Amino acid sequence: MIPKETVDKILEAARIEEVVGDFVHLKKRGTSLIGLCPFHNEATPSFHVSVSKGIFKCFGCGKGGDSTRFIMDHEKASYPEALRYIANKYNIEIEEVIQSPERQEADQRRESLYVISARAGKFFQDVMWNTEEGKTIGLGYFRERGFRDDVLKKFELGYSPDSWDAFIETALKEGYKENFIEEAGLAIRNDKGRLYDRFRARVLFPIHSFTGRIIGFGGRTLKTDKKVPKYVNSPESEIYHKSDVLYGLYFAKKAIRDADNCYLVEGYADVLSVHQAGIENVVASSGTSLTSAQVRLIGRFTKNITILYDGDAAGIKASLRGLDMILEEGLNVRVVLFPDGHDPDSYVHSLGSAAFKSHIEKNQKDFILFKTSVLLKDAGNDPIKRAGVIREVVESIAKIPDSIKASVFVRECSSLMQIDERSLITELNKLRQGKLKAPRHEEPVPLPPPDEVDLGNELRAVDQLQEKEIVRLLLTYGHELVHWDGITDTYIAPYVISNMADVSFEDVVCKTIIDEYASRIEQGELPTVQDFIQSQDQRVADLAVSLISSPYVLSDNWYEKRKIYVKNETENMRATILGGIFHLKKRKVDDILKSIRDEIQNEKDEDNQMILMQRYLRVKEVEKGINNFLGSVVVK
Repeated sequence: MIPKETVDKILEAARIEEVVGDFVHLKKRGTSLIGLCPFHNEATPSFHVSVSKGIFKCFGCGKGGDSTRFIMDHEKASYPEALRYIANKYNIEIEEVIQSPERQEADQRRESLYVISARAGKFFQDVMWNTEEGKTIGLGYFRERGFRDDVLKKFELGYSPDSWDAFIETALKEGYKENFIEEAGLAIRNDKGRLYDRFRARVLFPIHSFTGRIIGFGGRTLKTDKKVPKYVNSPESEIYHKSDVLYGLYFAKKAIRDADNCYLVEGYADVLSVHQAGIENVVASSGTSLTSAQVRLIGRFTKNITILYDGDAAGIKASLRGLDMILEEGLNVRVVLFPDGHDPDSYVHSLGSAAFKSHIEKNQKDFILFKTSVLLKDAGNDPIKRAGVIREVVESIAKIPDSIKASVFVRECSSLMQIDERSLITELNKLRQGKLKAPRHEEPVPLPPPDEVDLGNELRAVDQLQEKEIVRLLLTYGHELVHWDGITDTYIAPYVISNMADVSFEDVVCKTIIDEYASRIEQGELPTVQDFIQSQDQRVADLAVSLISSPYVLSDNWYEKRKIYVKNETENMRATILGGIFHLKKRKVDDILKSIRDEIQNEKDEDNQMILMQRYLRVKEVEKGINNFLGSVVVK
């Protein structure tokens, strides 16, 4: 367990824009920073970061919170793990207090997989750099391929010895458990129940998480035996999901942001060679075909992808259709083709860095035009094949969400395919209309007739909105000191809480926040909005973030250019606060009046009816006072 004073130190040091900025490409907009949400698929940014409030909020999927919540949601980390990540980022030393065995086991399960993976990475590096077998075979292989030592060390490459249990034996001697070694994919259990090393006699390419921790490995054999698979990769585990990972992204993310472009290659060696050539914004899909999750990962940093292909024509044609997913994500795609017999790795080693960079600059083509030319060449003069090419190209263009960009490609492709532009537009519109008319999987729920609408639910919804407005005012202004006529200097929070003593809150989360305010104020403390944003009750944290966040920012142009003045609620704080209080009280009084009317209608005894009528009139006087106040103060 991390001591509270250390937790406070970590939270004080964390800057939301720096923590989130490690994962999302943020751009300035008004008083906020915006970017593409990492938690759901979107083409238009709805993800906002407020530096002043120290929070993030996505107005698309609803995710929100502070720096620790972002790390917890993004990295699937526990609260202590998120704190450790931020502490490590800001070089804050943590002295942990011993916690219960049960809690420790729950928190350390995932951590154990990270730890054993890191130990394996260290073991493979030690073998390669410090043993005769490792230096001769592993290091010798990499140096023969032309890789510099600094690159090998940066990417933490290694070698696993030609032994059935070299790593397992070392790990067990050091106290690591068999189940974690197996779950991390470092060992395989045979039919007899015995474990053996998965990556024996292979050079190892560690696969890093977004935050730089080793989560898996790719192992390449150096043997020529055709029965031995060339590559063996880590299996899926609790910390490694290959469809969500890009090899080299941890080392490339800053360069991708700076260059506003990402080079996508096929293999581990391609990443190393291109990186070594001085082009550090390069990644590869980790032993799998490119996935939409990986495309979205790139899309957080740049809208531009350049794919570096080798000269294998059959492989290129096979991958063209799969790359349409990049267009669907709204990214710009360019393609660079290398001469037959060359891939990025061999080309850069053959011709050097300068020629490699020059080749990329001179030979990059837009993906749609590249795809059109490749398919047309294959179709030749066959009219049926050419018709198929036209349809396939139009299908790709239809996936582009930007209509202006799509129209440009229609014009370009009509010239390449020697077909009337209008025909392409007609086909494109058919495809788009087909998408719009596609049947929905869920049947729409019919609206009830007017006489069956539950007005009680609607009124309760209004009550909850006004309860949330009171909570919003508390979170936003509760710590401010004010001086109003007839009221001595006071903080807004105690004033609001004292005036809410006669009001019962129906919304459970709002009531939790109000009760916390009342309890803390009674103890002589004044909670801040951060206390609720950082609450361990996720419902409280979510509501706090939602209430103090807004996707809208008032432009300075309203006044500076158009001379339109828009009032701010802080200009008349008394009206803002009292308006919130009395609007909620009016709703509660309305509910009481309705309840009394119902009782009067159902009451048969005349004496009881008279008592209820007197009660009704007293409540009506209260309502009149509230109405008079709202009319005389708030509307001014």
